[in-house]
Amino acid sequence: MNAAAKAELYAYDLTEAIWRKGSASGPEHNCVEVAGLPGGGKAIRDSKRHDAAPLRCTASAWQAFRHGVLTGEL
Repeated sequence: MNAAAKAELYAYDLTEAIWRKGSASGPEHNCVEVAGLPGGGKAIRDSKRHDAAPLRCTASAWQAFRHGVLTGEL
């Protein structure tokens, strides 16, 4: 990801973001939460550390990550 694309992703204000947990989240609440960004990007955070800065990725990076998880590559 180039610097301009990264800066654009991190410029979005997440105070009104709608965070969701995966359907496989356990009762221990040890999971990640994901929020949508404009353009299909995603913001990702630790469900136990809302104070930590979330990671952000482009739509294509999220799609590649998701594909890797679903196919067992990751």
